[in-house]
Amino acid sequence: MSDITVVDAFGNTLSSGDTVQLTKELSVKGTKVTLKKGTKVKNIRLTDDAEEITANTPEIKWLVLRTEFIKKVD
Repeated sequence: MSDITVVDAFGNTLSSGDTVQLTKELSVKGTKVTLKKGTKVKNIRLTDDAEEITANTPEIKWLVLRTEFIKKVD
């Protein structure tokens, strides 16, 4: 991976393994699942795209999330 800086919707720097929280209710394409605002997603993985991360949730495996819809939590 190159030296890409990935930031959340509020400008916080993200790294692989972080926990994030959704800032908006999101419908997942190809499924009937809707992820609610405030849902925490643990152990994210960075991609080669600075605007996307991947993660697993109990409902969806290999979920791709846009960084504009997440915020980093401690």
